[in-house]
Amino acid sequence: QVQLVESGGGLVQAGGSLRLSCAASGRTFSMGWFRQAPGKEREFVACISWSGGSIYYADSVKGRFTMSSDSAKNTVYLQMNSLRPEDTAVYYCAATGRAYRGPPKLPYEYKYWGQGTQVTVSS
Repeated sequence: QVQLVESGGGLVQAGGSLRLSCAASGRTFSMGWFRQAPGKEREFVACISWSGGSIYYADSVKGRFTMSSDSAKNTVYLQMNSLRPEDTAVYYCAATGRAYRGPPKLPYEYKYWGQGTQVTVSS
């Protein structure tokens, strides 16, 4: 069983930055960040392979967000810069239950989920 604990959310003005962390207990493979705004479906933000060699981003965050991992700490991060009001959402960390050829982007491919952390960007 894998447990994921996110931290780092908060309130920030447009143009500001936040860094989210997700600490995992147990064996993890690919990991991803997703977000869900009120009234909207959960959407893919970024994902990273177990080796850290492959990282993919949603077009909406490319160039502004950076996902990274620290295998020694079994932790992944999401550095969010140039934040916009439309980035406001609950951000979830997720981990797959098996290895994939490349880190997946679809929520149903992730077996374990964190509790979520709120990110609010004011205009």
